[in-house]
Amino acid sequence: MEQQLINLLMYTIPALVTGAIAYMFFKEHVQNENNRRNFLITKDLQKEGFPIRLQAYERMTLFLERIKPSKLLTRVSPTSSDKESYESLLIATIEQELEHNLSQQIYVSDQCWSIIMAAKNATIQLIRKGSMLEKTTTADKLREVILTEMMEKQSPSNAALSFIKQEISEFW
Repeated sequence: MEQQLINLLMYTIPALVTGAIAYMFFKEHVQNENNRRNFLITKDLQKEGFPIRLQAYERMTLFLERIKPSKLLTRVSPTSSDKESYESLLIATIEQELEHNLSQQIYVSDQCWSIIMAAKNATIQLIRKGSMLEKTTTADKLREVILTEMMEKQSPSNAALSFIKQEISEFW
């Protein structure tokens, strides 16, 4: 009986060791294949998605350029001498520009989108502050006040543009 048990163990132990080694190799092979497939899928997605992301950054750059006060004021002329209506027109123009680009937020980073929104809000705030000044009595005077302010300091869009350039440089 003891001899049979030893014989059984002599056949069973090598079979178990061989089976365990085969299982480990098979498991490692399957894991490597899954990693390889995931890598190829990710590579294909990046290859297809990169131009779309780059286009989103281009569109957001265009948005920031279009809402720069100096360019906005030359592009959007007052329809009357009323400063409140001109202020509303400028803000509506900025909001409309943003609406055309809202979908781009899914292609840019959250931090980049937050900085772009901060630049938009700072530009609107700049227009509102200019309108609240006592010396601002007409739409033309509002334009003058805002342009004078922009000569003294940088546009809120410049910081966002710098961030976009930095983020895109990380792609290369």
